[in-house]
Amino acid sequence: MRALTLIAALALLAGPALAGPVTLRVNPVDDDGRVTLGDIFEGAGAASGVVVASRAGPSVVFEAGQLQALAARSGLQWANPQNLRRVVVRNAALAPGASAPTVAATAVAARPALVAGATVPVLTYARNIASGEVVQPEDVIWADVQSHLVAAGGPSDAEQVIGLAARRPLRAGTVVGTRDLVAQQVIARNDTIEVAFVSGGVTLTVTGRAQRAAAVGETLSVTNLASGRTIEAVASGPGRAVAGPQARTARDLAAHSPSSALR
Repeated sequence: MRALTLIAALALLAGPALAGPVTLRVNPVDDDGRVTLGDIFEGAGAASGVVVASRAGPSVVFEAGQLQALAARSGLQWANPQNLRRVVVRNAALAPGASAPTVAATAVAARPALVAGATVPVLTYARNIASGEVVQPEDVIWADVQSHLVAAGGPSDAEQVIGLAARRPLRAGTVVGTRDLVAQQVIARNDTIEVAFVSGGVTLTVTGRAQRAAAVGETLSVTNLASGRTIEAVASGPGRAVAGPQARTARDLAAHSPSSALR
């Protein structure tokens, strides 16, 4: 009997280690505010019910490395073959493909926000953030705030603010506002940068001096150091810009990024 009990105990201890590799779901969602490994991964098995986060707002954002560590604690192996930087788990009711709420349902859901003393979940800063500092996933959290203290038009998803920079010092616990953040500048005024012109499969690169600071997707004037001529380009990354047909593509990509609504 003691031998059987020992074998059973060893089997339980070994269970997580035998869980094996898992696959990230194409569109991770949860429907009750409790985000589990089963909501995030296919093939989670016995670990499917392990809660790894609580969602108070429309979404929860995980750093990829953080998610790998959480999975490993339950014996799950996620290799992150797509080299993702972060994973967003959304409210199932708001996820792509979910049916839109009826007019009546929308009215009922909105009514508490107009009642004195009612609270609504909003994004707040988890720590003090210095001017110019870039917002990371762990820097914003959802918190319940009295509705009359919440300004209209605030961010509805953490992805809208992650990667943006603070315009001024921001205090922990305050509500994230549209005027708090700007796109992170990747080029400073007077920086020496490389400007690429691509056409017909041919790439021509010139070195120039930026006449103004710019974030990714913003247009700036650049002085060609070889010819002295000024060209218009679009910032594409730290110390890099593109001109010609690719400039419009770079602007469009930046305009449709999740954070563009707050820029």
